[in-house]
Amino acid sequence: MSTAAALREIGRQLDDPAGVGRAFDELLATRTEPPTLLALGEPTHGIEAFPLLRNELLGQLADRGFRSIVLETDFLAAPIVDDYVNGGPADIDTVLATGFSHSFGAVPGNRELLEWLRAYNAGRAPEDRIRFYGFDAPTEYSSAPSPRHTLAHAVDYLPTALRPESTHNLDTLLGPDSAWTNEAAMFDPAASIGNSGSAHALRVIADDLTSALHRAGPALRRTNPIAYDDARAHARIAQALLRYHAAMATPTPDRIETLLSVRAEMMAENLLTIAAREQRRGPILVFAHNIHLQRSQPALFATDNARPWANAGALVDLALGDRYLFIASDANPHSDHGTLQGALAAATTRRALFPTPALLPALPPTIGPGEPILPGHFPVNPAELTGADAIIFIADTDGKRHQYW
Repeated sequence: MSTAAALREIGRQLDDPAGVGRAFDELLATRTEPPTLLALGEPTHGIEAFPLLRNELLGQLADRGFRSIVLETDFLAAPIVDDYVNGGPADIDTVLATGFSHSFGAVPGNRELLEWLRAYNAGRAPEDRIRFYGFDAPTEYSSAPSPRHTLAHAVDYLPTALRPESTHNLDTLLGPDSAWTNEAAMFDPAASIGNSGSAHALRVIADDLTSALHRAGPALRRTNPIAYDDARAHARIAQALLRYHAAMATPTPDRIETLLSVRAEMMAENLLTIAAREQRRGPILVFAHNIHLQRSQPALFATDNARPWANAGALVDLALGDRYLFIASDANPHSDHGTLQGALAAATTRRALFPTPALLPALPPTIGPGEPILPGHFPVNPAELTGADAIIFIADTDGKRHQYW
């Protein structure tokens, strides 16, 4: 049997919503227990076909008990979106502009997602609504924020009698925000204040706040569980931000890889926090770039100088094991037939899902990855499929990125 014929037998065509539902029912039936997190990846941002697939999948999963969706956007900004989809009065354009980081509010498919979520949740009891979360760090491509907001939020939440003595000098230690947000620090460690005496003192404050919140947790959480969880999240993210700034200030050969790994750690901690919050309500759909969600280290970061830091998917898998399910996705119907993308295209009519336990033995041992469709597209490498439970290939996309910044 030819490779194309074998793959056509393995693949499940996703030509319509009913086909999407059937394919995922089959995939989930192979699991020993239902996933806590079902993660769907995309190979690049801004190609409409991937978030539209996400939206279609969510419609199917909502009927199967999923009650949350998590996107690759700032954990601390996402409550703006969650309030809107739960009936809040804000204007949708304002929500898209302020509730998403990295300008992702303008990504095609996100407006449609929010409109669908708001309509779905209308009239439903809170326990039956679909919640919206972000799981990314509060950083942008070329800078990281001051820890002022996260530290101040945790301090303000704590009753005065419980505030650590170290917090009394907080504003002086923080200094001007411009010293933290200096974009030159991303490329020049000497431009960062992340290893200054003040930064080290702030790391002690962040640790003190986290400890105080934990030790007083039983009494504080009984009063207002949402406010308590929010304060703990701010203290935790303050710690992570200060680690990130310290890494920016450290001139090591794998400095950029270390920054990516600290961001990945924040992502994983956010995902596990969300999983803990939602454990009684139902499973969670996560959507982000493949490189954040796969269990294996992305090949593009496996440089000679890099230490074996894990990405967010691997860290979540370490905690959840079989309760974490990851599905990669890719496109490029014009790839060479000797590539993974070319082989999958030959077995796909519109979209198809290929479970990796059956897919990997059917691929020629010499097969490699295809070429990128456009800058920023990272084609799935066959070696990375060991870190995925399945891959969805989309054959009916034009491969054009829609500009959103």
